[in-house]
Amino acid sequence: MQYICTMSDSLHLADFLEPVKLAEISNDEPYHDGQVGNNIVVYDDEFPDLLAADVVIIGCAEQRGRGPRKRNNAPDVVRREFYRFYNWHASLKIADAGNIRSGADLDDTYAALKTVVRELTHHNKAVVIIGGTHDLTLAQYYAHADDEKIIEAVCVDAKIDLDMNSPARNDNFLMEMLTSEPNFIRHYNHIGFQSYLVHPHMLETLDKLRFDCYRVGKVRENVEEMEPVVRNADIFSFDISAVAHAYAPSNTSSPNGFTGDEACALLRYAGLAPAMTSVGIYGYDPEKDRENITAKQIGQMLWYFIDGKSRGTREARIHEKEAFNEYHTAFNEVATTFLQSKRTGRWWMQLPDQQYIACSYNDYIQASSNEIPERWLRAQERSS
Repeated sequence: MQYICTMSDSLHLADFLEPVKLAEISNDEPYHDGQVGNNIVVYDDEFPDLLAADVVIIGCAEQRGRGPRKRNNAPDVVRREFYRFYNWHASLKIADAGNIRSGADLDDTYAALKTVVRELTHHNKAVVIIGGTHDLTLAQYYAHADDEKIIEAVCVDAKIDLDMNSPARNDNFLMEMLTSEPNFIRHYNHIGFQSYLVHPHMLETLDKLRFDCYRVGKVRENVEEMEPVVRNADIFSFDISAVAHAYAPSNTSSPNGFTGDEACALLRYAGLAPAMTSVGIYGYDPEKDRENITAKQIGQMLWYFIDGKSRGTREARIHEKEAFNEYHTAFNEVATTFLQSKRTGRWWMQLPDQQYIACSYNDYIQASSNEIPERWLRAQERSS
């Protein structure tokens, strides 16, 4: 059996992971031909060969970022629903590496999750983390920071977790991620905040750092405008509190938020992002769920991430000019070029330094109408 090793030849990823109790998840019922559970490689009795996988799922039930409670069974409840879905992406190999072992304290769990994510991403695996509290995003970040790699990050959350008045790590982890020194965040995007849950000073702080925040109502007007926002990200973190209670009953913090469809669209955009290394879907509490609706929602979000991953492999590189339609225009006496992919229909916009950034069709329409696209303006502000 071939393992992906880390730290030394004698220490394997399996030392940080607990196997999935597959019989309990399936209720001893066999999966049908075509269902995910019949097509996924699972760490049950033996640790699988993850080198053959394209996407690796990891459960992490750590809850101490929210309070004294150590863990719950959120990852397995999501698995129970996800494994029943039908797999439409035969070209992608999916593996489930089990659950992160809880550490003696919260930092130990961070270290274990970081080690596993880092090793898998070193082998070009896309990692999906399910369960646990939103502060586990720190493990995603430090998997890159330990390599001193500059990255872009996206968080989807009803709140902005910069509340230094709260003792819970779950409420303030962004302060460490965005301001610690040395820092390896090139750019940060926050999607879906709800104004009445966020202190205005938090938005001012992020704006001074040239980071971008998108209110839930603005996003819902045209969720497709978020695809360029997500496209350049290396890590993506989703707190289930961003989904309205009606679509995710375990979310008791707000009745408002994204619909289930919109949440799935955002995960699909994460799958389409070419540099995306890890995705976390956090904040699920099975005890607050109703008829496993939230677990089904998270399972469908995971399905759409894989769908995006499958489609994203078809995209051409930006230097392959024959794969793009090229449009020349000018706004405010600034000449620029837009590229549209012939394969996926996605758009890119050229900056004065000749670099291309992800954009949308609406940006092209604005530029053609002699208006400065806000996306272009924000990119220029960050480069100045």
